Amino acid sequence: LLAIITICTAIGAYYWLTDPHTSDVSFPQSLINHPFFTTSSLMLLILFMTGIHKKVIAPSIITARTRLVLTDFNMSCDDTGKLILKPRPTMQQVSTS
Repeated sequence: LLAIITICTAIGAYYWLTDPHTSDVSFPQSLINHPFFTTSSLMLLILFMTGIHKKVIAPSIITARTRLVLTDFNMSCDDTGKLILKPRPTMQQVSTS
């Protein structure tokens, strides 16, 4: 969602900046003349205010922390979340005579 809105904003900004009438009218009127750019910019601003940029990074943080905890149990997980069981460490028993 973040990528789509960012691309829409960039495309809208391109059309807004290449419009020859942009320099002839006031800033608010220019925004009214380009509703695609205005709408996508507002949506991008709302997404950032709600913290969507933090949610993009969160899955990798969760995976890293899960792997850290699983190492205590001789396990791990891949990027899709599948559990990886590592071989049990062999304990050599020392016999006393």
